[in-house]
Amino acid sequence: MNLLKKLIAVLALVPAVTFASEATFPLDQAPNRTKDLAALQNGAKLFVNYCLNCHSASAMRYNRLVDIGLTEEQIKNNLLFTSDKVGDLMKVSLSAKDAKEWFGAVPPDLSVIARSKASGAGSGPDWLYTYLRTFYKDDTRPTGWNNLVFPNVGMPHVMWELQGVRTVKFVEEKDPHDASKTVHKFAGFEQVKPGKLSATDFDNATADLVGYLEWMGEPGQNKRKRLGVVVLLFLGFFMVLAWLLNKSYWKEIK
Repeated sequence: MNLLKKLIAVLALVPAVTFASEATFPLDQAPNRTKDLAALQNGAKLFVNYCLNCHSASAMRYNRLVDIGLTEEQIKNNLLFTSDKVGDLMKVSLSAKDAKEWFGAVPPDLSVIARSKASGAGSGPDWLYTYLRTFYKDDTRPTGWNNLVFPNVGMPHVMWELQGVRTVKFVEEKDPHDASKTVHKFAGFEQVKPGKLSATDFDNATADLVGYLEWMGEPGQNKRKRLGVVVLLFLGFFMVLAWLLNKSYWKEIK
């Protein structure tokens, strides 16, 4: 029994240790766009144009986008590749073999990425929002890019044309845990080449994309929440009726 308890305790700590290793850079809070249909539609467009070339979303069908206000005709004309159909799953033609050869690893499926990245340091959307906005130029990396949230990341900065090219500045400070060592501390970005969007517009576009990724992880979440409110109101009303009925039954008893 003691051995079982120790095993459970170790397994419970594994996720915390894993996320702690990633969460060395402070996360920014992601704006909640899951109820903004215009933002979700823009996020879907960004997802198809910038993510779906390498990352699949195999638990999502194109026709589910009607839930965010798009018609099947709009989906077909604006978001589908030539050979895809409206009822198809969001898959990619990139083979796992080619992906591993080019990037060193197979790009993960993004169906529930906003939920899987949740940790004690912040929510999944917070992680994605900060990650997508902290790429910087690094010629020592195979792709030419690096990231503050995910150091030595294998993924290139796919939205660099929108954000522009930035380098990062570090300053050396003494390691608080070991005075004989120094650590690199982030000291800001330097814009080398402007992007198509301003910094504010790029942050808004990223928030739309993250909002879509969050919605895609559970497309029925808004309906579920609305239904939950209705159920709670019904239970509250029923509780009052039950209390009045109980009072009526016992009023003659002293």
